[in-house]
Amino acid sequence: MNKTALITGATSGIGKAIAKKFAENGYNIIITGRRQQRLTELKDNLSTNNQIKVLDLCFDVRDKDSVFSTLEKLPASWDQIDVLINNAGLAVGTNKIHEGEIDDWERMIDTNVKGLLYVSRAILPKMAAQQQGHIINIGSIAGKQVYPNGNVYCASKHAVDALTQAMRIDALDHNIKVTQVSPGAVETEFSIVRYKGDKDKADKVYQGFTPLSGEDVADVTFYAASLPPHVNINDLVVIPTAQANATTFNKSL
Repeated sequence: MNKTALITGATSGIGKAIAKKFAENGYNIIITGRRQQRLTELKDNLSTNNQIKVLDLCFDVRDKDSVFSTLEKLPASWDQIDVLINNAGLAVGTNKIHEGEIDDWERMIDTNVKGLLYVSRAILPKMAAQQQGHIINIGSIAGKQVYPNGNVYCASKHAVDALTQAMRIDALDHNIKVTQVSPGAVETEFSIVRYKGDKDKADKVYQGFTPLSGEDVADVTFYAASLPPHVNINDLVVIPTAQANATTFNKSL
């Protein structure tokens, strides 16, 4: 019987790559996101290329009512979730904190922190009842180190780091694994969103070195999920060879 993985923010980038990786390895897939057309296209792709089932759920993780009404009423055949990948997240804006835009702050906190909490709160009781499961939170190097003009985004990812540790403790008695995968520079829609659609600025972020791809992060995420039942990775930081930490790059590689 195939296992089931639920991936939030699956319409692009890391989330889309993770969905493909797990599908290729025989998981039935639940994909969520805000863009129905992209969900439909991904569902068709995964179903056509793999012998699996796919369920697409269109909602915004920031919308508490939508999260709970959707995830608490899954069809019976989808109610056992083996792996939850909390991937939905974003950075918006590069203002210094005294010049920050409140709407940007709220969007990041509502998505990166509250959205992760809502989805986890909806799924964790199912895993506890099963006495098994694995939650993988996609964090960031920004959750380990703060960098200039990253203020609220870094704070939100530090919260993911803390919540992952707390989940690991609280879920221990229920045989639930909890892992954080924290990428460094990954070339996806991330910088385009951060720079609010300014592609020139976004492209400059990755010039002079080879960044990670969504597929690189997907490989690492699947590795963490594929270990034996008695083995858990609590925390995994994956960065490009050309990146030493949040701010130090060799842009000649």
